[in-house]
Amino acid sequence: MLKQTLAQRQQQNLSVQQIQQIKLLELPAIELEERIQKELEANPALEEGAYDEEVAGSADGTEDNLMGDDTSDLSLGDYRTEEDIPEYKLREIQDRNSRREEIPFSAAVPSINDRLVEQLKFLPLTDRQQQLAPYIIGNIEEDGYLHRDLEEILDDLAFRAGIEADKKEVEEVIGLVQSLDPPGICARDLKECLLLQLERLPDTTARQTALHILTNHYDDFVSKRFEPLQEGASLSDSEMKEAFELIMQLNPKPANGWGDDAEAAMNRVHPDFIVERMGDDLVVSLTRGRDIQPLRVSPVYQEMMQDYQSSAKNRSRERKQTLLFVKQKVDQAQWFIEALRQRRETLQRTMEAIVRLQDAYFRSGELADLKPMILKDVADPTGYDVSTISRVSNSKYVQTDFGIFSLKHFFSDGTVNDKGEEVSTREVKRVLAEAIDSEDKRSPLNDTELADVLAENGYRLARRTVAKYREQLGYPTARMRKEVV
Repeated sequence: MLKQTLAQRQQQNLSVQQIQQIKLLELPAIELEERIQKELEANPALEEGAYDEEVAGSADGTEDNLMGDDTSDLSLGDYRTEEDIPEYKLREIQDRNSRREEIPFSAAVPSINDRLVEQLKFLPLTDRQQQLAPYIIGNIEEDGYLHRDLEEILDDLAFRAGIEADKKEVEEVIGLVQSLDPPGICARDLKECLLLQLERLPDTTARQTALHILTNHYDDFVSKRFEPLQEGASLSDSEMKEAFELIMQLNPKPANGWGDDAEAAMNRVHPDFIVERMGDDLVVSLTRGRDIQPLRVSPVYQEMMQDYQSSAKNRSRERKQTLLFVKQKVDQAQWFIEALRQRRETLQRTMEAIVRLQDAYFRSGELADLKPMILKDVADPTGYDVSTISRVSNSKYVQTDFGIFSLKHFFSDGTVNDKGEEVSTREVKRVLAEAIDSEDKRSPLNDTELADVLAENGYRLARRTVAKYREQLGYPTARMRKEVV
C-alpha cells in the first residue's frame, strides 16, 4: 500500500559568487597575487589603479535602463545570475573549486629517477641490461626503496613490456642499480639499505663491527636490545659505541635530499600579516598591498556604458549584445573589487582579535605566555562564523618580532596547573620535550616517570595523556630512545 507524506525541508545553496568569495578568503598572500593577475587578464574591465567609489552607484542606478524598453530579442545565455544556474551545476563548480590544484615542480630540476637513468650511461651494460635497468629504476619509490616483489616485476616485464626475464638476470640488474648514487638506492628493506651504504665506506674496525651487527644481530639492533646484542656479538663498550655511531650516520631514506631545492622553493613561506610593536601598541597590517596597485573598474568601460545607454532609440541587436557584454564585465569587476575588500576586512579583524587574545605572547615571545585559544574564542568578538575563522587560519602566516608563525600556532587546548591557572598545552609539551631531551640516554624516562616530572613543574596529567603528548611531539617509547653512550 502506497503512502504519501509531506515534509518541509530547509536547504542552503551557495551561489557562484559566494563560493568564489570563500576561495578568495582561503588563499594565502602569494596565491592571492596570482589570482588577481589571472582576473586582470580575464576581465578587460578590471585594471590596476585607484578605485572610484562612484562606479558602483552609477552602475546600480542605471541597471534598470540598460537595455531600454525592448529586450525581447536578447539572448541572456552569456549573462545569467546564480539563480539561473541549476543546483547540480553549482555543486559541480563547488566541488571543482574545492580540489586543490597541484603545481608541478620545475622541469629544470631532474628527479631521482632521471639522475639514476643518467648514471646508467657510465656503466658497461649489455643490450639486455640496458632494456631492464630503466624498468627497475622506474619501480623505485620516492623514499629510494624497491618495494615490489621480484615475482611482480617479472610478471610486469612479461605482460606489459613483452620482455621474458629470469630472476637471476633481474637480480644482477638490481645490483647494478644499487651501485649508483646515492648510496643505498634501490634497497628492498632498511637492512639492505644500511648494508649497501656501509660497503662503500673505508674499511675500519667500526665498519666491520657495524656490518657484523646488521648481518647477524639485526633484530636486536632495531629493537635496541643492547645487552643481548653486546653479549651475542662479544663486543666491548667502546666497540659497541663506535659501531652504533657509524650506523647512526647512515641515511635510512637514500632518496631524501634529492630535489629538495625545488620543493623548498615551491613551499617557501610568505607571511600574510605583520605584527609590529610601536611603543606600547601592537599594530597589525597585511603584507599584500604594499607593492601592488589597488584595483578599479576601467574608465574606458565606464565611458562605453554611458555611450551605449545614451543611444537607446537607435540600438540594434548587435549593440544591445555589446552593451550586455560590457555590463557583465563591469559587474564582475565590481564584485571582485568588493570581494577583495571584504577579504581584507575579514583578515584584519580576525588577526586583530588573535593579537588581543594573545597580547602577552606577542609582547614577550615566550611560549609560557601563550594562552589556550579555540576558534570560537576568535569568532565571538569578531562576529564571524567559526568556519570563517577556520578558513582564515588555514595556510596563513604572521611575521612577528620573534619569527614567522602559522596562525594555527596560536590555537591550542588548555589545562590547569597547580596554581589554578589555565595554560596552553603547547607549554606543557615544551616542558615534556625538555625533560626527554635532558634525560639519561642509557636509562630513558618512561611515561609514568615523565608524568612525575610534569607534576614537579605544576602540570598533573594522567600517564595516557603524557603518552599522547609524547607521540604528538614525535618521541618514541623509552625503550626505543635508549642509546649506547
